[in-house]
Amino acid sequence: MDVPEGSIRDMLAANLKRARAQRGLSLSELSRRSRIGKATLSQLESGTGNPTIETVFSLSRALAVPISGLLDTSPADGPTVVRAADVEVLSGDAVDLRPLRRFELGEGGFEVYDQQVREGARQDSLGHVGTEHTIVQAGRLAVDVEGERVELGPGDYIGFDASRPHAYTALGGPVRSVLLLHYRAGGRPADGEAHPAPGPHA
Repeated sequence: MDVPEGSIRDMLAANLKRARAQRGLSLSELSRRSRIGKATLSQLESGTGNPTIETVFSLSRALAVPISGLLDTSPADGPTVVRAADVEVLSGDAVDLRPLRRFELGEGGFEVYDQQVREGARQDSLGHVGTEHTIVQAGRLAVDVEGERVELGPGDYIGFDASRPHAYTALGGPVRSVLLLHYRAGGRPADGEAHPAPGPHA
């Protein structure tokens, strides 16, 4: 995923319409599957809505498509430099994500995000397609996966099946981390990838 050529709002509008049409889903059915109101979905498809992390992850889960399948732009040729100031931020209850790059690898691919978790809030996800990998760069991060918690510090890593309900919480200050989402063909979690269930300690 390279530097966006249009806004997240515009990319989501076009990709959401296409993904819904490919699956033959009505707005009402997508609303039921994603738990997003029909009026909100209509606004997102028309490019007038205000997408959040929660919205995009819910649509990814309901449509069984990678996050980049909703936010992707055309790939660039040659070396790619992504400046933080040039990337539009996708914000949620506690997390700010900057999409940096998508890599196609055979039958799947990786998406790379700069992830910042704000202090004093918790980012919950009901789950979405792919295998999630997080590497903490600064701060302390609590990760809950289906009720089990692990705490991570700088340099620590966690990986898990992202279809499982999970949450991120910054402990004692903001957290800076790298988020990698790994997809197999069809958006399935990558078999054989490291995705241990959290233990009591990192």
